[in-house]
Amino acid sequence: MKTIERKKVLPERSIQPVMASTQNGIDRMLKIIEAVEPQIGAFCAFDRARIHGFVPRPGLLSGVGVGVKDIIETKDFPTTYGSPIYDGFRPRADATCVSLLERAGAVNMGKTVTTEFAFFRPGKTRNPHDLNRTPGGSSSGSAAAVAAGMVGLGLASQTAASLTRPASYCGIAGLKPSFGSYSLAGVKGLAPSFDTLGVLAPNVAGLVAAHGVLGGGMAGHPVRPTRIGFCRTPWWNQGKADMHLALENAAELLGAETLVEPLALDGFVEGEGLHKLIMSYEAVQVLASEYDNHANLLSPQILALIRSGTAVSYDDYLAARIKARQLRREISEVFENYDVLLAPAAPGEAPLGLEVTGDPIFSRLWTLLRLPSVTLPGMVGENGLPIGIQLLGARNTDEKLLEYAAWAESLLPPRQIPKIVANY
Repeated sequence: MKTIERKKVLPERSIQPVMASTQNGIDRMLKIIEAVEPQIGAFCAFDRARIHGFVPRPGLLSGVGVGVKDIIETKDFPTTYGSPIYDGFRPRADATCVSLLERAGAVNMGKTVTTEFAFFRPGKTRNPHDLNRTPGGSSSGSAAAVAAGMVGLGLASQTAASLTRPASYCGIAGLKPSFGSYSLAGVKGLAPSFDTLGVLAPNVAGLVAAHGVLGGGMAGHPVRPTRIGFCRTPWWNQGKADMHLALENAAELLGAETLVEPLALDGFVEGEGLHKLIMSYEAVQVLASEYDNHANLLSPQILALIRSGTAVSYDDYLAARIKARQLRREISEVFENYDVLLAPAAPGEAPLGLEVTGDPIFSRLWTLLRLPSVTLPGMVGENGLPIGIQLLGARNTDEKLLEYAAWAESLLPPRQIPKIVANY
């Protein structure tokens, strides 16, 4: 890995963004879409004529193009939830998040590819940094579209690692807010204990703007945390060597400006299993209609999830939920000593091939704990491809976490622009 240079810290710089993107900005996005979308395949529904004639409202996101993950309902585009069961389905109303973004002036550029019901069966999307690699799942289309500059913001969701992992693989910023922060009205769920709507953007300023619209709270200036816990997690050995080096380099960069110290969370090791058990049990209920009426159209991955959930007893499910609540209390005590945690976002660079979307191992625990998480780009792996870092805050401290993230972003190397769009 090359020697890294940190950026100069600008602690007084406001991160409240001026997201001004006039028709010229939309025209540029349309130009990029026309040039690279046939290779990347980020969209599953797109209407150039509608977008070109759309007059955005004035607001914080006026003229900013948004890619809407295809588990989110839209009246102007079909919503298929990544499943052939819903081919051609056209909802009568937009999801709340879409309405809020358009009220703030955003432009719905189209529906972005998702894995089937936001689980593991991949869609058609390719990673803009390497077309032979996965963009991650399940927010694959939104992540790829943001990374390639086809949209300024991407709506995403996370039930395990569906936002954090593609943000890491595609080299962009991602915010999974505290559980329950954004409305899920009009968003297809998978496991109600964990389903969380989030956003993807090129940088923290974009996350701040979207969070201000969807969550209501606005972050202010970048803030240097007093104490960072570097949590390699109990699954550190399941990560690649270049991920280890990237995280250690990031810790060194941040540690040049504040205290960064190792934090072991060995007492949380059962969190991964608890997450899997609860998610599979709840998925059986959420997908009951699809399974009862269209099992022949479900993928082997979804069928395996349902079989796994069917084998979980109600008593085991309740016991897992009780233990999860206990771990949430324990992690709140950790944040009495640390402002923010630094942790891996994914095992390494995006894996080769399009048949799998990567391992969610490094986000299951945090999703179980319902913590807000920001994924930041800038670090790279052995092949020069993005490796994200993950910053975590105490629950319901999302604005403060964004301020810490803006500070960290100012120290990390700049994000990579995919070569496929370098000329745009």
